[in-house]
Amino acid sequence: MAPYASDGTTDPGQTRVPHPVRRKAARYVVPVAVMGVAAATIGLVPALADSGDPDLPDVSARQLLATMAASDVEQLSGTVRISTDLGLPDLGGLAEGLASGAGKDGDGGSADPASRLAELASGTHTLRIAADGPDRQKVSLVEKAAEYSIVHNGKDVWGYDSASGEVYHTTASRHGAQHREQVPGTPQDFADKVLAAVDDTTSVKVDGTARVAGRDAYRLVVTPRHASGTTVGVITIAVDSATGLPLKFTLTPAGGGPAVVDAGFTRISFAQPAASTFRFTPPEGAKVTEGEDAGEHSLPFGAFPEGLLPSGEAAGDGTAKDGVRVVGKGWNSVVRFDTGLGGGTRPSSGQGAASGFLGSLGDQVGGKFGTGTVFSTRLINALVTDDGTVYAGAVTKDTLVKAANEAR
Repeated sequence: MAPYASDGTTDPGQTRVPHPVRRKAARYVVPVAVMGVAAATIGLVPALADSGDPDLPDVSARQLLATMAASDVEQLSGTVRISTDLGLPDLGGLAEGLASGAGKDGDGGSADPASRLAELASGTHTLRIAADGPDRQKVSLVEKAAEYSIVHNGKDVWGYDSASGEVYHTTASRHGAQHREQVPGTPQDFADKVLAAVDDTTSVKVDGTARVAGRDAYRLVVTPRHASGTTVGVITIAVDSATGLPLKFTLTPAGGGPAVVDAGFTRISFAQPAASTFRFTPPEGAKVTEGEDAGEHSLPFGAFPEGLLPSGEAAGDGTAKDGVRVVGKGWNSVVRFDTGLGGGTRPSSGQGAASGFLGSLGDQVGGKFGTGTVFSTRLINALVTDDGTVYAGAVTKDTLVKAANEAR
């Protein structure tokens, strides 16, 4: 069933949403997000919520979703804290070494957004963000002694690592209404991805109010229904009562414990940022790496991995997009793709060492798909078969193996 296919209600206080949360084409609803599994594809930050719940008029889930859909915020600036706790083992310097090795292969080095945004997949980070419509955004990852920034200004996208002095540059031949660029680490895209994928296996309700970054907000609670195979427990979105903008996003796993993803504003302003915020000129002598023109594809601002949440209209149809196929339905959806490393392909020495190390962390399994290794986190499970095929999703190990068997 397509998302929001029914207007009927479910349990008391809950509702099936009548239509996906989509913005009008003429509007650009200020960004939003990141995750990564994996993806990249998250440590609770209690300080994000102010003390004391505001007294706001009662609203239904349907009314709150309509407010979010009508939100036309185009300008903002602020600070976001994002904490991720996937339960990954401490790999010491291995991950850092692999990342630096990848940079040497010409992917943009330390200034390449694709590699730097992967840092958000673990630990707690502070981001400074600014946005002024569809063509100007900036996000800065604040570190102890340095700062990494991505600046989108018109057709230009810059990545700058102050520690190394390296610069990454790419352009987009199409932008504006055709390019809804996402600012990493803010709650809105997390919320958009979840709500756009909601189907009849999902409960959506309003459960009280909150104060976030000095703003009054409603708590929207999204919960999988009758989906024992998912690792997702409860998703809570704090929605600004005045603008409809998501201010905080928290995902708690079905297994309990601290949040896997917790991202929220600690400070926010809806005033127009100064034009100088989005100007960037490479420092004299800086190493500048030119990336490919982004064309009609998304610029490197990151997004929640496709297929790791309910797959909506694509659920269960096996449709392949950009080499990725969706297997299963609803919250038990799994994505399948080929790494190209199977069938006798010999990995590089670095890949081989990493593969051997990671292999010691996973569980060996077998089935109709052959044999492979399952790597588990508190939210994502991934099966890597010996022929190079990967199955991944926010599902249990048993659900993952079942999906792999059914896909064969």
